[in-house]
Amino acid sequence: MNAIAVKNSVTLETLYEINESSDEQVKEAFQTARQGFQDLKKTTVKERVEALKKVRDAIYENRELIVDKVVLETGKSRTDALVSEAMGVLDYADWLIANAPKILADEKAHTPLALMGKKSKIYHEALGVVLIIAPWNYPFNIAMVSILTALAAGNSVVFKPSEITPLSGLIEEMMSASPLFRQCVNVVYGTGLTAQKLIDQRPAKIFFTGSARTGKKILSQAANYLIPVELELGGKDQMIVFEDVNIERTVAGCLWGAMTNAGQSCTSVERVYVHKSIYQPFVEKLKEECAKLVLNSGDDGDADIGGITADFQLDIIRKQVDEAKSAGANVIAGGEMLSDDMPFYLPTIIEDATTDMTVLSQETFGPVLTISAFTSEQAVIDESNNTDFGLSASVWSKDLKRADRVARALEVGAVSINNVMLTEGNPALPFGGTKQSGFGRVKGAEGLRGMTQSKALLVDTQSAKIEANWYPYTRKKYQLFSQFIEALFGKGLQKWVKFAISGLKLESESQKPRG
Repeated sequence: MNAIAVKNSVTLETLYEINESSDEQVKEAFQTARQGFQDLKKTTVKERVEALKKVRDAIYENRELIVDKVVLETGKSRTDALVSEAMGVLDYADWLIANAPKILADEKAHTPLALMGKKSKIYHEALGVVLIIAPWNYPFNIAMVSILTALAAGNSVVFKPSEITPLSGLIEEMMSASPLFRQCVNVVYGTGLTAQKLIDQRPAKIFFTGSARTGKKILSQAANYLIPVELELGGKDQMIVFEDVNIERTVAGCLWGAMTNAGQSCTSVERVYVHKSIYQPFVEKLKEECAKLVLNSGDDGDADIGGITADFQLDIIRKQVDEAKSAGANVIAGGEMLSDDMPFYLPTIIEDATTDMTVLSQETFGPVLTISAFTSEQAVIDESNNTDFGLSASVWSKDLKRADRVARALEVGAVSINNVMLTEGNPALPFGGTKQSGFGRVKGAEGLRGMTQSKALLVDTQSAKIEANWYPYTRKKYQLFSQFIEALFGKGLQKWVKFAISGLKLESESQKPRG
C-alpha cells in the first residue's frame, strides 16, 4: 500500500500519512456497510433522527477541534472554518432532524375516478449502500451533510474523502457518538485509484462533489453497472449589479462572495457585471476595500482569507491570471503571490477580460474576479449565460420585480437576490447546478428524497369482482368503453350522469364470463 503524506498546506509540514486502501479493505468496507444496512433499514425515520441528534451534539461539543483540524489541512482562515464547516453542518443537522420525518413519511396519492374504490400511496425507501466522494475545499461540511442525509433516509455509507484533506479519524469520531450508525459509515482513504475500486463494488448510488473532469470519469465507470450518479461540479458564478444598489453594501458582498475560502468554492463569485452608470465608483470602492483584506492562516479569527489548499490549484490560478495579463487584461488589484514561500495569492480584480481568456471562460477556484460594465438588462443576461457552467448567481437591485425577472432568466441552479452564496446557507433549499455544473440536488426535501427510491402502491379490496380492463375483450365491452371515455373526458352538463351510467354498465358487462 502506498503511503500518502497529508501536509499543512501553508507550512508544507507533513501532518501524518494515510495509505492507499487495498482491494481487501475496499471489499471489507462494503461488506460492513451492507451488514449495517440490514439493521438500519428496519428502523423508523424517528429512530434514525434520535441517533442523528447524538451526532449533532458531538459536532457541537467538538466544534473547536473540528476547526483546528480543518485549518491545519486546508489552510483556510479560522473564522471561515468555524462558520462554513462547523456552523454550516450544525444548521443542516437541525433542519434534517426537524424535517426528515415529514419529508420521508408515506404519502397518499390522488386516485382517479376511473379507479374509484382503490387507494394510492407512495413510499420513500432507502437505496442501500451509497458511495459518497467528497472534495478537499470543504472537507467536513460536504462530507457530513451528505452522510447525515444518507443516514436519515436509511442508507448506509461508504465514504471516501479527498487525499489532500482527509481529516483522518474525524468523521469516524463524530459518528461514534451514535451506536446505531456503528457499521453504517465506513471511511475509506486513498486517491482516485481507490475511488475506482469503490465504484466496482457497485454501490446503490454515487454522490460526487468535485471537478467536471473527475465527474465525467466517475459517470463513465458507473455507466458500466448502471449505477445512478449525482454530480455537484464546478461553477463560474456571475454577480449582476444594477444601478440602484447601495454601493458600499454591494461591494462588501462582492468581496466576500469572491474571496471567502480564498475563492475555493464552487459558488464563489468569479464574474461581476456592473451597470455602466455606477461602474467607476463601484470599481473604486471595490479596490479600496480589497486592499484592506487580511491574509493569514492558523490565526485566532482575525484573518479574512487563508491560503490556497492544493498546489495544483495555485498553479491554475497563477496560469489564468498570467495569461490574462499577457493577452491585454488589466489587473487592477492583486495578481501575484503575497510571498514566494507561502501559498497566499493576493485578492485579484481583473478588468477587460474576454471570453477567449481562461480566467473568464473556465473555473478559477481562487481569489480572483473579473469585472465589466453592462448597459441593458437583456445584454447582461445574454452575456452572463454565455458559459458552460450553471451553478449559482446573484442579482442586486432595489427593484425586486426586476431582480426576480433576471433571476428567472439565468441558466443556473440557484440565485441569491441582494445577497451572495446564500441559497446554500438555507438547508431547506435544494443545491445543485445545470450544464457542466452537474445534476442532482443536495439539501432540502429534494436532496433528502434523492437519497431514496420511491415505491408506488395501489391498494384494492379482495372481492369476486372482475376488473373492466381484464379479459375477456368483447365487441360489447369495446362499445361500453367508448361510452365511458366519452363520459369521463368529454364536456357537457350531463357528463357525470353519463359517467355513472356507462360505468355501471361496463362493470356489469365485465362480470360475464366468455360464452
